[in-house]
Amino acid sequence: MEKELPNFIETNIGRIAIFQTESDSNKIPVIFLHGVYFDHHLWDKVIESINDRTIIRLDMPFHGLSKEITKTDWTLNDCADMLLEILDILHIAKVIAVGHSWGSMTILRAASKQPERFENVLLCNMPFLAATKKQKITFVLQHSMLIFRNFYTKQVAKALFGKTSFKENPSLIEDLKRPMNLLSNAQIKQTDKAVIIDADDASELIKNLKVRAVALKGVEDYVPAPPNIETIVIGGGHISPLEKPDEILSLVKKISN
Repeated sequence: MEKELPNFIETNIGRIAIFQTESDSNKIPVIFLHGVYFDHHLWDKVIESINDRTIIRLDMPFHGLSKEITKTDWTLNDCADMLLEILDILHIAKVIAVGHSWGSMTILRAASKQPERFENVLLCNMPFLAATKKQKITFVLQHSMLIFRNFYTKQVAKALFGKTSFKENPSLIEDLKRPMNLLSNAQIKQTDKAVIIDADDASELIKNLKVRAVALKGVEDYVPAPPNIETIVIGGGHISPLEKPDEILSLVKKISN
């Protein structure tokens, strides 16, 4: 894993770490937003052969190096505003946005607020339905197991990765453990609350989206296909950027050209 020096950008949520690979090309930049428990390294295998434009990755609130989060009750809408602020500060008028799970949820909300800022969006593994009462109770019960962090991480891995992916590549759990170990129990609870437990149903946002969009999910993914958006189903579970990076790269190149 390469040593990278981030830039830090002050946003409405707090100080966000940005990792930017510059290019002299005038092609539209691509920005990547990861999902819960991961960080910008989620995209390492996806971006390694993209060299024709500027690439931006960020660590979402509490995750990776984005630890100085000042807003205590932040929401998904705050994350969307955070993304738009980052584009403003970087002087990026228009971007291609690629998200995974929480990152996709954030991009959807930002593109709904300012569609003119987004050339294309790729929404990978995106939850969009409000959590049911049963799901909320399940998360509360799961959080009681955080004191047994190793056990908790293994249970999360089983829920997120496809069984086939795990069988073929057992080391995937290490790709979860590393960024997850950077999160405190309190940070995990707050992130789950903002991103999953308290998330509003986004079906209408999807139906009214004014930006060209493609969705992607794993065949073993727990999320359904979003309405009104072309959805590509590939092998694996909920962590497609790690399970099937080549397929993600192929789609990124397709929507970039």
